[in-house]
Amino acid sequence: MMILYRIYQFVIMLPIMLVATIITALTTIIASALGGGKWWGYWPEVYWSRLFCLLAFVRVKVKGRDNINPSTSYVFVCNHQSAYDIFSIYGHLGHNFRWMMKESLRKIPFVGYACAASKQVFVNNNSIAGIKQTIAGAEENLRHGMSMVIFPEGARTWNGRMRPFKKGAFLLAKEFNLPIVPITIDGAFDVMPRFRKIPRPGVIRLTIHPAIFPPEGGYRRDELMNTTYQIIESSLPPRD
Repeated sequence: MMILYRIYQFVIMLPIMLVATIITALTTIIASALGGGKWWGYWPEVYWSRLFCLLAFVRVKVKGRDNINPSTSYVFVCNHQSAYDIFSIYGHLGHNFRWMMKESLRKIPFVGYACAASKQVFVNNNSIAGIKQTIAGAEENLRHGMSMVIFPEGARTWNGRMRPFKKGAFLLAKEFNLPIVPITIDGAFDVMPRFRKIPRPGVIRLTIHPAIFPPEGGYRRDELMNTTYQIIESSLPPRD
């Protein structure tokens, strides 16, 4: 059965994904250039992501969507299990946002240019000037009521367990006094772990936890980071 699935992937699924990616990227680039970046920088990618999940026979189940308000800006913080984290969040979060992503992703053909055109925020931690540029890019989005999605682990897990968090997401929430929403992604590692190039069928579960609002006097960064980590980890099953 798996052999038939692999044949299907190479003959049908991957060609469709490639064409869909190019069409989505070009649509985003052109529409953003014409001034429609807020809408076209999100909704085409929603359907592109849902298509990727559908073609790979991956179901996404969401719990806790009532914990977020579409008109509120948040910093969404997620664990990072797989490339399919992107498709599950984009396709099923139900809240307009921009990603905070690695600078290296800008080099991906079509996709990198579309991300730049739709004002995704590229992270540059190589210098103080680079960090300030990252914060400025985030501020431009957040000032217009947009939310941000960040993987604070910085990279996908190798073994399904959460990695230590980096501080960028929490500095951002503190800087702009925004609520943080922890999101637990479970099942994406089984669909497509970092050491595999193609997915397998499965179920990905998104648990959207209640928002953590800034206390009077502002956040304490390290405390916020530890609390968020524990909340996300609490919805993950134990791994051997």
